[in-house]
Amino acid sequence: MQYKIKNEDWSDVLVQALPYFKQFVGKTVVVKYGGNAMLDETLKSCVMKDIVLLNTIGVRVVLVHGGGPAINEMLEKVGKESKFVDGLRYTDEETMEIVQMVLTGKVNKDIVGMLLQEGGQAVGLSGVDSGMLRAQKIDKDGKDLGLVGVVTEVHPEIIESLLGKGFIPVISTVALGEQGDIKRYNINADTAAAKIAVALKAEKFVQLTNVAGVLKNLDDPKSLIQRIPMPTVPSLIENGTIAGGMIPKVECCMIALRGGVPRTHIIDGRVPHSLLIEMFSDRGIGTMIY
Repeated sequence: MQYKIKNEDWSDVLVQALPYFKQFVGKTVVVKYGGNAMLDETLKSCVMKDIVLLNTIGVRVVLVHGGGPAINEMLEKVGKESKFVDGLRYTDEETMEIVQMVLTGKVNKDIVGMLLQEGGQAVGLSGVDSGMLRAQKIDKDGKDLGLVGVVTEVHPEIIESLLGKGFIPVISTVALGEQGDIKRYNINADTAAAKIAVALKAEKFVQLTNVAGVLKNLDDPKSLIQRIPMPTVPSLIENGTIAGGMIPKVECCMIALRGGVPRTHIIDGRVPHSLLIEMFSDRGIGTMIY
């Protein structure tokens, strides 16, 4: 037996959502798409539906994606061992070819296809297109990471052009070197997404992750911290509340905030339609850093 929402409950949901519709129509929202939301078929479908709905009502959505598991799978198929240095993938020239092929040729086009299937208008891009992302090689504490780079410039003109025509830009984070450097670089998608949000003067930067958000107690999902003012972040890192893999995600939020993005969010991509819950309800989901 299918559960049916009562008319009065349904109308209450729509009334609650209306102010948020007004707030975000015409505004730019950058979503970093990764984690379980990219692996689970049901969650994939939910994310695509959410993004198409946002685009349909006039929210300018930019989707920036990773693809680590798909890269690992392809490296395994070709017999290439994955090597990591302090948590970052060592990327030699052969690995870079595979990274570019998988991110730009497969993962990116799969996402575009799913958005089209849901009725959206989407265009796939990489950071190489129109010189959108420029990067320089990372040296991490004197350790060579190969062709791993950090974004030094974002040229968002092609993104703006597509948004102005009603398209959803879907961006894979392979970048060109700086002027005079013809190499391609493997870029951390979270950091790239934050810098793209700054360049676009986005209203929101949202990271879909595999956790509920920032927790006071990692063993207790109910200890979620829903709102964190930016000035309190250093003390939360110092006392261990923000730790491990959450630190780089929070640091990406800080990049966006310092660049002028008013609100940043770390939300649970394992929850169906978490993006819509965050955007259009007063209950919110995950952690907002502002």
